[in-house]
Amino acid sequence: MSKLSSFVWGIADQLRGPYQQHEYGSVILPMTILRRLDAILEPHREQIASLIDGVDSEMRQASLVRQATGLRFYNTSKFTLTGLLQDPDGLQANLVEYVHSFSSAIDVFDRFKFDEVVAKLAEKDRLYLVVERFTKVDLHPDVISNSDMGDLFEDLIRRFAEASNATAGDHFTPRDAVRLVVDLIFAEDNEAIGEKGAVRTVYDPTAGTGGMLSLAEEHLLGQNPDARLTLYGQEINDQSYAICKSDLLAKGQNPDNIKLGDTLSDDQFPGQTFDYCLANPPYGVDWKASEKAVKDEHKRGFAGRFGPGLPGVGDGQMLFLLHLASKMRPASQGGGRVGVVMNGSPLFNGGAGSGQSEIRRWLLEKDLVEAIVALPADMFYNTGISTYVWVLDNTKSPERAGKVQLIDGSGRSSKMRKSLGSKRVEISDVDRKAILADYAAFETGETSKIFDTQDFGYWTITVERPLRLRFACTPERVALVRDEPKLKAVDRDRLADALATFGESVYLNRDAFMKDLGKHLGSNGVALTTPQRRTLWLTIGERDETADEIRDAKGNPEPDPKLRDTENIPFGWNGTPKTADADGTEQAVIDAYMETEVLPHVPDAWVDRTKTKVGYEIPFTRHFYRYVPPRPLEEIDRDLDVLVGEILELLREVEA
Repeated sequence: MSKLSSFVWGIADQLRGPYQQHEYGSVILPMTILRRLDAILEPHREQIASLIDGVDSEMRQASLVRQATGLRFYNTSKFTLTGLLQDPDGLQANLVEYVHSFSSAIDVFDRFKFDEVVAKLAEKDRLYLVVERFTKVDLHPDVISNSDMGDLFEDLIRRFAEASNATAGDHFTPRDAVRLVVDLIFAEDNEAIGEKGAVRTVYDPTAGTGGMLSLAEEHLLGQNPDARLTLYGQEINDQSYAICKSDLLAKGQNPDNIKLGDTLSDDQFPGQTFDYCLANPPYGVDWKASEKAVKDEHKRGFAGRFGPGLPGVGDGQMLFLLHLASKMRPASQGGGRVGVVMNGSPLFNGGAGSGQSEIRRWLLEKDLVEAIVALPADMFYNTGISTYVWVLDNTKSPERAGKVQLIDGSGRSSKMRKSLGSKRVEISDVDRKAILADYAAFETGETSKIFDTQDFGYWTITVERPLRLRFACTPERVALVRDEPKLKAVDRDRLADALATFGESVYLNRDAFMKDLGKHLGSNGVALTTPQRRTLWLTIGERDETADEIRDAKGNPEPDPKLRDTENIPFGWNGTPKTADADGTEQAVIDAYMETEVLPHVPDAWVDRTKTKVGYEIPFTRHFYRYVPPRPLEEIDRDLDVLVGEILELLREVEA
């Protein structure tokens, strides 16, 4: 594969000069697709010509070709890629005619604006050289398997991305990561898919070049060659869509099942559900372009895909997670499974009550999260950040019902001999089997933890403390009153004069200060409304722990915003029930927590129950934290002595 990729990449050498490096892909990728399709058609060309001769209906032509050859596309031209070289002068026109003679299922060349590509190649006198080079590589499926072809496309994309400082990871996921995801989503269904006549559907809403779909098909057919698998996908990038569609055409899949468009704003498979869903949505990419459509769908509640909540507009990963959950085949129809790769933010971003937390809450309370697997760092081509595989299932096995398995696969990797961008490690077959063994065992151990779904829930409570102020009309505080915008309607000079009459008096009780304030204001002809009086005493007052509590008209203490704090109380704290729903549980747990954890330190604190919220987070790394004791001081001292000795020796050499 590396030799083939290097050969195809080497064809780009013919483009040096007229083309910049970032333009190579616009030539090499569509030409690679064309050569692949040309090679597939080659053995059937005469048969196809005779089948469609005299048949005017394209639908009828397509039906005849498919029945006779199994192909879902054909070409009505007399040319082949090799044959085009026999007429160098007519090469440009004939190549364009050849491409336009593909059946309508082949729309992929439009995505590359291939007519313009051919015209520029001809103008720069490179067309014959490029076509000739491509005819020397045999891309027939008997020579280059579909899996290897996918590897070729992805390797080419990576190379072009590196050459132009683009982001290869936007297009595809490393095959070792995909194989793990595929193995995980099929793990609970291996017996069923081995049955005679098994029929399954697989869907990827961020299909890229089709790598996940291809490996899913490879896995299933490896388990059961007689199984019928239908692939579906949607992709937003034109060129990735073209590669994906051509790849599925080569497999004999229905090309209409690969759609172009933004999955978040325009689901091309509305109301349709699938047996298996896989995805690697972009990390940390905002969804501003889809914002209106997404928010409109959210307003429909659970009649749409985004009923549980919306994440911050800066990262759309959790929208894809909700989308995938909506695409699982209903439990009443056999159920569905999801495998999705995301970074760490969906585990914990967003506090209680936020859109992210509400999405986690819905997924966990609906018991859809089966397992989360931490992948090794440095796994991806364009980022070294931590990534995780989420496995969802709406028909969990009885032993997994109400449970979530966390698997730490961060140490399951093998160092690559040569880094590819940020990718420095890979998940070998041995590493993958070890992770799958943890999954299958479903036991708590060093790299596997089992939790109840409620273990990730918590209450966020707002703890208030009383406002305590001392009042003294010092020049500094009076100056603040002069500058207070909320008092701009008051004659502030006269108000300042009234406050000056307090002299050096100090009050530790708000009511006593307000009583005397009324006298001073009246003596100076200053009238204030109730809101203005409140603004005044809040401006004059300074916090003082020795002052009396300030109480409202009902006798309740007023909270001090600057002393306000929040506490997170996990479900099941101190042996309490793991639920937010049981009658009285929330209040009883919060009262017990305050009595034990808060009031011994701040006896005047209380909880504002109107602000209590339920949240969910999955603190993955905390559950696998391993304490590493610091090195002994004696050992550090010895190392320092050695370094000092080396430095002194170097200095002596310099002085000599």
